[in-house]
Amino acid sequence: MRHFYLDFIFTAIALMIAAWWGYSHGGMGGLITTLSITAILAVMEISLSFDNAVVNASVLKGWDEFWKKIFLTVGILIAVFGMRLVFPIVIVAVTADLGMMQVIDLALNDPKEYSARLLAHHAEISAFGGIFLLLVFLNFIFDEKEVHWFDWLESRLAKLGKVDAMSVFVALIVLMIAVSFANPEQASAVLIAGVWGILIYLGVQVVSGMLEGDLEEDLENKENGSGAAATSAIMKGGIIGFLYLEVLDASFSFDGVIGAFAITNDVIVIMLGLAIGAMFVRSMTIFLVDKGTLDEFVYLEHGAHYAIGALAIIMLLSVKFHVPEIITGLIGIAFIGWAFVASLNYRKQQAKSIT
Repeated sequence: MRHFYLDFIFTAIALMIAAWWGYSHGGMGGLITTLSITAILAVMEISLSFDNAVVNASVLKGWDEFWKKIFLTVGILIAVFGMRLVFPIVIVAVTADLGMMQVIDLALNDPKEYSARLLAHHAEISAFGGIFLLLVFLNFIFDEKEVHWFDWLESRLAKLGKVDAMSVFVALIVLMIAVSFANPEQASAVLIAGVWGILIYLGVQVVSGMLEGDLEEDLENKENGSGAAATSAIMKGGIIGFLYLEVLDASFSFDGVIGAFAITNDVIVIMLGLAIGAMFVRSMTIFLVDKGTLDEFVYLEHGAHYAIGALAIIMLLSVKFHVPEIITGLIGIAFIGWAFVASLNYRKQQAKSIT
C-alpha cells in the first residue's frame, strides 16, 4: 500500500474540492452529483489506462531512482494539468481563434459551449492519438521477442518487421482507410492530424536515436572510468524514456478527456476525476516496476500492447462512429486479464519442465 498513500491523500483533497464546487453551484444535490461524477471519471480513467501503466512499467523498469522521481513529480504535473486541463483549452483556443483567457472563461462559465467546441474536433484528435498508439502497437508486434504469446501470429509478423518502415507503411494504409470514411468536411483535417501523429512518433524515435548514439559513446567512456560520462549516460537514458512516456501518456489521455465530456460538461469536475485516475495509474506503474511483475508475468506486456492496438482502432473508428467508453475500458481489462491468466499457465509449464 505504500505505493498508493499519496494517491489516497490526493483523492481525498480532490473529492473535497469537488464537493465544495458542487455545493457552491447546486447545494446538496449538486454536491452529491459532483462527487458521484468525479468518482466515475476516476474509475473510468484507471480502467482505460491500466494498459498504459503496464507499458510505462516496461520502459521504466530500467531507470534509476532519480528518473523515477522525475516521472512521479514532473511527469504527473504534465499528465494531470498539461494533458487533462491545458491541452483541451489550447485546442479550443487554436481552432476557435480565441485567446487562452477567453477559453478559460468559456470553460468555467459556459461549459456546454466549451465542450461543443472541443468535441467538434474529436475526429482530428482521435486520428492523431489513434495513429500514434497504432505505431506503438505495430512496432511491438513487428519486433523480434524472446517470448511470444500467440506464437503462430507473432513469429510471422516478426519476419515482416525485418522490412524497413513496415510499421509506418501499415499505419499510413490504416490512416487512408480512416480518412475515406470520415465526413467529407473533416477528411483533410483527419489526414493532417494522422500525419502529425506519425511525425511525432518518428520525431521521438529520431531524438531517441540521436541520444542513444551519444549514450553508447558515454557508456564506453564510463567503462574506462569516466565519472562525467557515467552521469551523462544516465541523464540521456532517462531523457529518452521520459520523452517517450510523456508522448505516450498524451495519446492515451485523448480518449479519456473526450470520453469525459460524454458524462459531464464541467471542466473542473473532469480535471479532478481524471487527475485522480492519472495519479493511481502513475503509482501502479511504479508498483509493477518495484515488484518485478512484468518479469514474473511474461505476457502482461503483450496484453497491454494488444489493448493499445484495440484502443488505436477504436479511436480511428470514432472518427466516424461513436464507440461507448465502457467498451474501450472492458477491452483493455479483458486483454490484461487474459495475459495474466496466460502468464500463470506459462509459469506452471516452466515449473513442470524444470522438475
